[in-house]
Amino acid sequence: MAFQTESFTFDPRPSYPLVTTAKRYTHPLFQPNSKDAFTLLFTHGSGFHKEHWEPTLQDLVSNLDQIKVKEVWSIDCPNHGDAAILNENVLGWGYDAVFPWEEYARTTYLFLTNQGTGIPVDFSKHKVIGIGHSMGAIALMLSRTYTPTLPLRSIILVEPMLIPRPGPDIPTDIKINFEGGAIKRRDIWKNVQEASEFFKGRKSFQIWDERVLDIFIEHGLRPLPTLIYPDATGVTLKCPRTQEVACYRDQIGRTRAYSYLPYLTSDIPVHFIFGAINDALPEWVKDNVLATCKEQQASFQRVEGAGHLVVQMQPKRLAEKIRLALIQIQEGTWTTTRAVESRL
Repeated sequence: MAFQTESFTFDPRPSYPLVTTAKRYTHPLFQPNSKDAFTLLFTHGSGFHKEHWEPTLQDLVSNLDQIKVKEVWSIDCPNHGDAAILNENVLGWGYDAVFPWEEYARTTYLFLTNQGTGIPVDFSKHKVIGIGHSMGAIALMLSRTYTPTLPLRSIILVEPMLIPRPGPDIPTDIKINFEGGAIKRRDIWKNVQEASEFFKGRKSFQIWDERVLDIFIEHGLRPLPTLIYPDATGVTLKCPRTQEVACYRDQIGRTRAYSYLPYLTSDIPVHFIFGAINDALPEWVKDNVLATCKEQQASFQRVEGAGHLVVQMQPKRLAEKIRLALIQIQEGTWTTTRAVESRL
């Protein structure tokens, strides 16, 4: 049984200048008329787009068991995916230097509070569970810092980019240079076929699940010319290289999220899912994050065979961890201790 998808454009102007694009997923196994069913909202990491969650969602639905789901939404960061095309002109007004992750948080907040047009749903009447990866996890966290507070029932943070501030007991040897790789990344190809051959021939993409890579190629490219490349032909990335770099330059969003973490985990159930491979985030960072929560996190799980790009590398195993977290949320078994823990 396949998903049915609907595409929407959420427009909060004139109060906020950036629009975003969203997809709603429905399925025969969902329960749209159930008052107890969850609405799941997915947010993505830097350099990706809303469709990257589709393989994880497919694997989740194949083993829903008794989890009640009303519907599923996935939204683009305003400078990624289809939204980047719609915001192309506005993004040139300073966002190409630094794109604050809080812009994604504000977009999420406006989206869920219906402060704009284009979305035929009143989310205040839904039991919304937020599921975010990397930058998207930070966006979900910070979306609850606006007033009035979002009625998110719970948040599942997948490899959240939470890094503590250096101090006497905090090492200073964290070397995360996503910006350097993005600056050098090739972003123009003669056609989609050449782009596909390029990505599938690189070792860094060969560790991805094939479904996710196919989605990256299908939904992540756009025809040239563009505002950035007015004289070029062929295809390029929907999320311009300059915008991906601008996201990596932001330091304030993850700092605010880290400071907010103990308050968030004392307020609603927060579930952590990390990759078992410590690549982008060292082991001590993950331990520090859990210590900062003061053991108030609802659960902590590991995904075997995956590092920071767990959504891209192991969607099936990730889906199982999300399923376990959703069961716990549905059963209302949240306590101030870690009820689920796997360090495999």
